[in-house]
Amino acid sequence: MNVFVLCTGRCGSKTFVEACKHIRNFTSAHESRVGVAGPGRVQFPADHIEADNRLTWFLGRLEEAYGDDAFYVHLTRDRMQTANSFNKRFQPGLIMYAYTHGILLKLPPETDPLDLCLDYCDTVTSNINVFLKSKTRKMDFKLETAKEDFRVFWERIGAQGDLSAALAEWDRSNNHSVPAVPDPLMIRLGRKTKRLIRKASSLVRSA
Repeated sequence: MNVFVLCTGRCGSKTFVEACKHIRNFTSAHESRVGVAGPGRVQFPADHIEADNRLTWFLGRLEEAYGDDAFYVHLTRDRMQTANSFNKRFQPGLIMYAYTHGILLKLPPETDPLDLCLDYCDTVTSNINVFLKSKTRKMDFKLETAKEDFRVFWERIGAQGDLSAALAEWDRSNNHSVPAVPDPLMIRLGRKTKRLIRKASSLVRSA
């Protein structure tokens, strides 16, 4: 049986996999297929646990490949804490940059980045919720109750291994956010806005 951990990101998916490494009868990995295009993006070995927030954009392919034969975990964290973490990560190549420059387009320069992070979280969460409506093998997993929920997860998938060591992983912190690199587009828009304001002020003074 395959296991997929679906989430927004910034909610403990890396720690989830570190905990799963103490399971003997499943392999596990974090974002192991992000460099693969086509159907191979969702091809995983049998009895494998995969945590990858980008799988929420491949739910159609997950359905075609696994449907209700897999076990699905919806990993969540407090919405505002998740958004605040994403608000530090607008660097090119990361999901918030892709969301605000590729999926969303032509955003006004005054748009609050935190609002965009909240919008991303809500969009991904709704995608997951709709996908899981038809699934019979699934569970909600909250970062705030990680140890308790991981015990349930362990039992639900019939895990074998060192549960104590797995639970201890939740006392560690992985994949910290780092201070954000300023968004180049936002910088350009800000400079353009300032130029337009100065030009307008100059015209008013000369009128």
